[in-house]
Amino acid sequence: MATSASFAPRNAAAPAVRVAYGAMPARPAALAGATMGTTWSARLALPAGVTEASARQGIQAALDQVVAQMSTWEADSDITRYNRAESGWQTLPPEFFHVLHHALMLAEDSGGAYDPTVGPLVNAWGFGPHQRAFEPPSPAAIQTALDRCGWRRVPLDQDRRAAWQPGGVYLDLSSIAKGYGVDRAAMALDALGITDYLVEVGGELRARGKRPDGQSWRVAIEVPDASDDHALALPLHNCSIATSGDYRRHAGDGDARYAHTIDPRTGHPVRNAVASVTVLHPVCMQADALATVLTVLGEAEGLAYARRHALAALFIVRSEDAWRVVATPQFEALALAT
Repeated sequence: MATSASFAPRNAAAPAVRVAYGAMPARPAALAGATMGTTWSARLALPAGVTEASARQGIQAALDQVVAQMSTWEADSDITRYNRAESGWQTLPPEFFHVLHHALMLAEDSGGAYDPTVGPLVNAWGFGPHQRAFEPPSPAAIQTALDRCGWRRVPLDQDRRAAWQPGGVYLDLSSIAKGYGVDRAAMALDALGITDYLVEVGGELRARGKRPDGQSWRVAIEVPDASDDHALALPLHNCSIATSGDYRRHAGDGDARYAHTIDPRTGHPVRNAVASVTVLHPVCMQADALATVLTVLGEAEGLAYARRHALAALFIVRSEDAWRVVATPQFEALALAT
């Protein structure tokens, strides 16, 4: 599962999806800030009585709450306290519990291709908060980390809003919390009565309504080679988009190049032909996590999973001398929408 994203090093490169803007008249606002080791931005149409300052404050407060609860990079976050706790039930804030609940459901549904307890492997491969000069971990270190993982080890108590800590479990929600942050930022704008916006955190986006000029929001999906070339552009109608890829965050070079996405079933970084997966979904939290699931599963299994669940997904796959682009019918339908 993805190990960068939400709690990456400060100033980490991020977006795999870029916004394509045109001329925007009348009361547009463009806001930006920092969060989760990356940046956030928002384009919106401000209704009467709503200021840029209030919109910015609402977004930043929403994102700060996600960091305070779910960032393994923060020494006093709720997830850090859980990870350090001894065996026993741990009561969680409602937002944290909500995200963990969805992560565990996805772990079960994907047969463990997604696992929020992957943190020890993330750290073993040097992608966690205590980064080091890259050197692949030994087989013994990988096995030790694997022994601490396992999503079935974390049952939830819905009534008490608590998660069991069996001792030694280290949660990492990096591949879902960033998307959740986008959702929370969108909710903050909704609460202010803003009905037309495009909000983005580290390349994951959610759109509502239209641009101030009345046109649809449009996003461009990059060719996964860090060239900033576009594979295609598409409209985004009251929807979210997230991409998982191996071309911006990795370690090593050449044949020793390792993606930041860990397969929790093997304990090793993903090494398949999938360069990136983009998912469209009404909820950015879901798009974020599903893009990781499909990346781990690979082209054949990932496409089968996406089709089985009627997901709007786009795979960009490496071949010998070119990229192959494979889309599900649901993605094609949304990409052609006007």
